[in-house]
Amino acid sequence: MAHMTEAEWREFATTGTRTGKLAVQRKNGRPHVTPVWFVLDDADPADVGVVFMTGQDSLKGHALRRDPHFALCVDDQAPPYSYVLFECTAELLEDPVALQDWGTRIGARYMGAERAAEFGARNAVPGEYLVRGRIDRLTAVANVSD
Repeated sequence: MAHMTEAEWREFATTGTRTGKLAVQRKNGRPHVTPVWFVLDDADPADVGVVFMTGQDSLKGHALRRDPHFALCVDDQAPPYSYVLFECTAELLEDPVALQDWGTRIGARYMGAERAAEFGARNAVPGEYLVRGRIDRLTAVANVSD
């Protein structure tokens, strides 16, 4: 087991189509975990963020409005097992241009370049949030089983 460098965790988190497991807190205090498609916003290397989308009326949307703190775990489910855990504070955005831009980027990652615009358009609609998570704490561990 070894802690990842910044370059290693960035590569790990953005390789392929690994989903993030998003954890938020329900109104009654119980945890809620669900998979999400995400990308990193690394335009400013000093302020890397986690970006995903969710419906404003979804459980995730309600939870993040009530309490903007969330955790996102990205893991490798094959030996030697590795993971990155982002603990973040969310900024909820409704800007249609940003929704289209980031929705297209997320669509490209998970559905391929040929369907990216389709997913960008599908998600750039009223009632959708663009969530940008400021990383407050990061845990990145490689080769857990070694």
